[in-house]
Amino acid sequence: MRMILFDGPPEIRARFNPLAWSRPIWELRCGMTTLGEKIVAKVGAAEVACFVPEYMAEAYAQQTSMKVNDLATLGGDDLLLVNSQVKAHDFDVPATGPSEVGLNGDGEVIYARVASEDVAKVQAAQAGADIPCPVGEFLAKAKAVLPTVKCSAPTYRYIWELVLENPEQLKADFQAAGRCGIEGTVEQPGAIRGGKENIYVAPGAVVHPMVVLDAEHGPIYIDRDVEVHPFTRIEGPCYIGPETVMLGTKCREGNTIGPVCRVGGEVEESIIQGYSNKYHDGFLGHAYVGEWVNLGALTTNSDLKNDYSDVSVMMDGRRPVNTGSTKVGSLIGDHTKTSIGTLFNTGAYVGSMCLILASGAPLMKHIPSFAWVQQGVVPRAVSREDAYITARTAMGRRKRQWTEADARMWDAIYELTSPVREVAIRRGRRLMARR
Repeated sequence: MRMILFDGPPEIRARFNPLAWSRPIWELRCGMTTLGEKIVAKVGAAEVACFVPEYMAEAYAQQTSMKVNDLATLGGDDLLLVNSQVKAHDFDVPATGPSEVGLNGDGEVIYARVASEDVAKVQAAQAGADIPCPVGEFLAKAKAVLPTVKCSAPTYRYIWELVLENPEQLKADFQAAGRCGIEGTVEQPGAIRGGKENIYVAPGAVVHPMVVLDAEHGPIYIDRDVEVHPFTRIEGPCYIGPETVMLGTKCREGNTIGPVCRVGGEVEESIIQGYSNKYHDGFLGHAYVGEWVNLGALTTNSDLKNDYSDVSVMMDGRRPVNTGSTKVGSLIGDHTKTSIGTLFNTGAYVGSMCLILASGAPLMKHIPSFAWVQQGVVPRAVSREDAYITARTAMGRRKRQWTEADARMWDAIYELTSPVREVAIRRGRRLMARR
């Protein structure tokens, strides 16, 4: 059996921006692992392939061992195609069995199980519509010719749901990992609160003196080669990824911090994808931060409105989406940089490749990708050439390489995000002209 991971159509993927501009949804984190890793573990698949939007296929293929957008993977074996939005812990579909397509209440394909003898029938069918990607066409054909069943497995609908569910997912992932104890180094004096069975310090990790590990309300998993500096307090549930450095951090509950990050100040119930710097003081709460982000000293987001009402997020820069939660901070895309003293509004959408200068007041709630933010408005776009030079430098500092495939992907993202950015630039120039 071969498992195929796929994302929904563009209008569904847009709900996971700005993080999904540069990665498939299954690479997003929730708990200790990515959504894709959870699905693969639940299904027990030994062979996994995937389909991504064409503009990111070349760049993503450099990062994964999976076959990417290879039409040959849609044949030659029993197939289980799984929508990456599915919540793996509630996905109880057998990997093998009669061919069928599982649909949710909105008619979206959650999975398609296609026995090898039915693959040819699916491929020969008429799709009935112009589908913009090969796996979309295959799924449309499967939906037309195979039996359909109702699938009640829940799915993630918006990116902030990953943040809101992160604390409970951390607990479940820690239990599933089945590890506890100190295999690295915990120097004294220090303090461990809660049961030691709820703490794991991996080989190569070093916890300096004067650190508090508080597992009273949830487990703490400190991965390999992490370094925790003095005066850091880590509250569980929490996951700290490989080679990350914690610098006197007030690490509140519910955080997932990916690999090779530098984290200081106060962080609460947030996800940092990886390779990002929040080195200095400042508050990050109920936020999702991408890769290669640098948050300048005292950069802070609000995650609670003064009237305690539900937070809304402007995903497209025009229409607010009610999150149904009173606690949502910032959504910050890859390669974005902030100056000292930057203040983000509650439920802020901050695009990728932005350069943001503080204004002394909370910034607008929607900042498009490649935006240059100055005096609280967007007077122009960030130069792609300059942005790529900075990206190459930042990645080189972490021994990662910026490639021509990366540049081509970001060129495509620049064009995809251009309409919303142009509206913001016109508005910004009008406002600046009035001052």
